[in-house]
Amino acid sequence: MLNSEKLINELGKLGYPEGFSQVIAENLRTDKAIDRMVGYLRSARPGSAEEIVDEMLAIIDDRDRWIKKKIAENSNSKITELYNSPLSDEEDEEEEEEEEEEGEEEDD
Repeated sequence: MLNSEKLINELGKLGYPEGFSQVIAENLRTDKAIDRMVGYLRSARPGSAEEIVDEMLAIIDDRDRWIKKKIAENSNSKITELYNSPLSDEEDEEEEEEEEEEGEEEDD
């Protein structure tokens, strides 16, 4: 059974129409989010559609926050890699030329 079907069945047991269940499943989008909602429905037994929608929004917010965190971690990793990488050959040559010029100035 697909996770969205589990969610639809669980909401049906609580007396909610299939259309409402499908909207909830479409908004949650991922299996992990749907599983989390199914767990919530089984343990909390919410008394109203508003409580279910509030939990759906909280799950979506958590997922979006996690995605932003992973994007930031990836960006930080790339920047750190860039900072820690050796200079390119062209930059190395320029640096060597500058060092040679400084050495010649010191000899004078």
